[in-house]
Amino acid sequence: AELKTPLPHAAGSLADTYGDFQRLVQPYIAGNIHPRFMGWVQGGGNPVGVLAEMLAATLNANLGGRDHAPIEVEREVIRWSAEMLGFPTTTTGVLVTGTSVANLIALLVARTQAMGAGVRKEGLAGHKLVAYTSPATHNCVLRAMDMAGLGTQALRLIPLDEHHKISLVELAAAVRRDREAGLQPFLVIGTAGTVDTGAVDDLTGIARFCQQESLWFHVDAAFGALAMLSPAQRPLLAGIEAADSVAFDFHKWAQVPYDAGCVLVRDGVKHAAAFATHVNYLHRETRGLAAGHPWPTDYGPDLSRGFRALKVWMTFKVYGADKLGQIVAQCCDLAQRLAARVEREPELELLSAVTLNVVCFRFTASSQELDRLNTDIAIDLQESGIAVPSTTKVDGKQAIRAAIVNHRTTAEDIDILLDAVIAAGRRLDGYTSTGNRLNPATADEPQ
Repeated sequence: AELKTPLPHAAGSLADTYGDFQRLVQPYIAGNIHPRFMGWVQGGGNPVGVLAEMLAATLNANLGGRDHAPIEVEREVIRWSAEMLGFPTTTTGVLVTGTSVANLIALLVARTQAMGAGVRKEGLAGHKLVAYTSPATHNCVLRAMDMAGLGTQALRLIPLDEHHKISLVELAAAVRRDREAGLQPFLVIGTAGTVDTGAVDDLTGIARFCQQESLWFHVDAAFGALAMLSPAQRPLLAGIEAADSVAFDFHKWAQVPYDAGCVLVRDGVKHAAAFATHVNYLHRETRGLAAGHPWPTDYGPDLSRGFRALKVWMTFKVYGADKLGQIVAQCCDLAQRLAARVEREPELELLSAVTLNVVCFRFTASSQELDRLNTDIAIDLQESGIAVPSTTKVDGKQAIRAAIVNHRTTAEDIDILLDAVIAAGRRLDGYTSTGNRLNPATADEPQ
């Protein structure tokens, strides 16, 4: 109620306002800086990134264009990103709010490549473009199809195989059917770290297929891209280096404070063809502040852009890529530990194989409403403050989902989470630890 006040017209006190922040804002955050926040793939941040945010704010730089040092910092981050993924020196890119916008940019580049630069003036002009991905892809891909004017029905959701990866057999069949129907396939989106189970598509297989069929190959690697920094996990992403474009976030496994997404495009000429414009008030020069062409605005929709790159740049320079890779490996090791204990506990059931850092499982009991029961367990834990899991569906079953991303998470946190799940499951199902049903009238309320 105190955050629903009229516009303040009179000047106020900084001390009082900071007090309001401490009282009304700071205690009521989602909690993703905590080691037992495992519900969604959100990074834990880092102190160097905090310092970088303050320094960036003091500069108040606009990174839409022109010739100044902050843009050179972003260009270096893009070069580092290309090196991380095995992309060529022709790669261009831009930092954005997150993978949702990065995926939209990549889709628009693929659309322009498929139809030519005329699409930017004439629109689709009756062309019936279709794209392909799996049902495990993030919802932002559907939204990108909507915002690009292609329509969500033009996105074919190809079934998953038994490993929760996109089926290459079904993909080939779908492309063939659409061409026979007079449609124009133009894009395949693979996923490196699916939202439900963390699975990684057969990127090498998709790359080979796209090359044979002359299709744009994009990878949504929102959190999975950073696995390229870990020698143990890098082989899982084989084929990502052959993509035409990749979208990912630094604010997940790289632990950079929000927000810091990135899109890379292998061919910078094709990238600029989708966005570059030339107007008098943004005329480019060879010297002075209007130099430095091409500008970041030539690679995305934004002209007004903050200095996101500084916190990425400083994070990598202070901690190093090897340390960030160790964090990735640590999270994956903890996920395997969690899965192993789930398989040892008779009241828990593992619902999918663990590829990276996401573990999907459920509490099993005599109750016939297992979906509702597991949803309530997750919500009870969220409200208790003990830990934050989330829920999803795996093969039609409601799963408790633990995504381990935070560099602060330890083996002890894994055990605390599972102990809490089991305790909540027994309580909600009406059983004591000995298997005797509780009297609902006397059972303890969830803590």
